[in-house]
Amino acid sequence: MKKFEVIFCIVNAGFSEEVMEAARNAGARGGTVMHARGTANPQAEKMFGVSVQANKEIVMILVEDSIKEGILHALYGAVGQKSKAQGIAFSMPVEDVVGLSAKAIVPQEEQPTVQPAEEDPQ
Repeated sequence: MKKFEVIFCIVNAGFSEEVMEAARNAGARGGTVMHARGTANPQAEKMFGVSVQANKEIVMILVEDSIKEGILHALYGAVGQKSKAQGIAFSMPVEDVVGLSAKAIVPQEEQPTVQPAEEDPQ
């Protein structure tokens, strides 16, 4: 059974396309963009030397565990803290996955054969 991870990439507003381009180039097939608002203590901004833009985008990408590291490294290079996107990315394990078609996850040659359900005689 395949294991999955969810990658969250938080970037300044307007950079979600760059996130997805980097992720797709590293093997991801798609993602979900959520709009968010960042907050930070002014002292933290001075201490870390970054400005915090209020408008953020969170890109959530469900991936097979085997390609997670490559995607995280691609995101770091494309939209990391030193870029205009000022992105951070992290992953979390996913316990169960439902609602995905086999074609979205499993290559064609590995897809299981699905037998139609028998009709209830009642």
